[in-house]
Amino acid sequence: VDAVEAHGTGTKLGDPIEAQALLATYGQDREVPLWLGSVKSNLGHTQAAAGVAGIIKMVKAMEHGVLPRTLHVDEPSPHVDWSAGAVSLLTEAVAWPEVDRPRRAAVSSFGISGTNAHTIIEQPPPAEVVPAVDPAAPVPVAVPAAVPVVVSGRSAEAVVAQAARLRERVAAGGVSVLDVAYSAVTSRTAHEHRAAVVAASPDELVAGLADLPIRGEVSKGR
Repeated sequence: VDAVEAHGTGTKLGDPIEAQALLATYGQDREVPLWLGSVKSNLGHTQAAAGVAGIIKMVKAMEHGVLPRTLHVDEPSPHVDWSAGAVSLLTEAVAWPEVDRPRRAAVSSFGISGTNAHTIIEQPPPAEVVPAVDPAAPVPVAVPAAVPVVVSGRSAEAVVAQAARLRERVAAGGVSVLDVAYSAVTSRTAHEHRAAVVAASPDELVAGLADLPIRGEVSKGR
């Protein structure tokens, strides 16, 4: 553990107890001192959010590689035996360098009811670098195997006439079945007499539209 986000209420009773526990637990046999601070110097006591405020602070410190300064610390408390271990107060911002292991921090949150929470968080592994997407590159579209092309009119005869005009346009080439199907239901009025041809290719659509007058399957809807 590199640093501890202390509960740190600033009281003469609570802070010495917490500091002595940290000295005994994390402050022994260290080559680099344990850095100690508290976000309460910035925000005050956020009551039920006090613990999560400390979590957020340490996660952001890991992200930026800097342990923030604890404000309003003129001198270490004389009620703590600071010589009992290697613990240093964050009276200034301190760089949190990369080493051969993940960065780790401990966060304390002690409730007035006697509930004590202490958690250790660890730097996540590096995120996989995803290649940037060229915004000008065409977006691939999954084309269905077959789509319904809807034809409608005010009468059954009108449907057949519309199918004939659409058949001529598709037979002329230069259009896709998907585009025709989309335009048929978004750019034309849905009249009460309707028919649909299911096709996966322009040739299938042309054949189905030609077959429509022969089969005569035109329905009347609402």
